[in-house]
Amino acid sequence: MIVQPLSIRLVAAVQSVVFTTQARSSDRGQATAEYSLVILGAAAVALLVISWATKTSKVSTLLNKVVEKITSQVA
Repeated sequence: MIVQPLSIRLVAAVQSVVFTTQARSSDRGQATAEYSLVILGAAAVALLVISWATKTSKVSTLLNKVVEKITSQVA
């Protein structure tokens, strides 16, 4: 096991804090851009699902079957 002097460990700790702080401040806009891209992607998928659902009757058939199953189990 290699034992480093306290001064070397302190310098390494200070450097890691400085580099981490610099990286965070330069990446602030990146998180916002990533969130906006995720939201745009989710909106595109939702739009595709909605357009598919309106063109077919599969969603209404599925919902009718679910409601019928629930009402038959309750009554």
